[in-house]
Amino acid sequence: MNVTELLTEAYGRLPDLVRTAVHGLTAEQLRTAPAGHGNTVGWLVWHLTRVQDSHIAELLGEEQIYLAGDRASRFGRKPDPDDTGYGHSPEDVAAVRPESAEALTDYYRAVHDRTVAYVSGLTAEALDRVVDEAWDPPVTLGVRLVSILDDDVQHAGQAAYVRGLL
Repeated sequence: MNVTELLTEAYGRLPDLVRTAVHGLTAEQLRTAPAGHGNTVGWLVWHLTRVQDSHIAELLGEEQIYLAGDRASRFGRKPDPDDTGYGHSPEDVAAVRPESAEALTDYYRAVHDRTVAYVSGLTAEALDRVVDEAWDPPVTLGVRLVSILDDDVQHAGQAAYVRGLL
């Protein structure tokens, strides 16, 4: 298996995790916080998608998918490229209000398709390219892609757990 196949396989597992977490849930259920104050299923899936979208857009030098059309409004948000969920308070989490499970899966599908198109064209050598010098050591493309995947898998698992609490 080469690096392209590995990344495509790894990222290819996320759509089923996202779909399973939200399938059949109502808008109210997507917005229900466990114990009244935790992260909601809707916020978790929105956040994992926002992280992937913002990082991949940056790597490609393109606009985030979230900023196009009415995408942000489907979550009760304004199209802010910096609004990814990092640092959100419980009030901020509650303010992410997906209109439906389809809003989440539609957004994730668009981001996923772009991500897979991107990783399927990479070479092993490309993964050593430094993409962020703000860290010590500097972050390479390979490390960034693993970081995105790790964050998304964790949040998808959390969303599945919260779904189970509902």
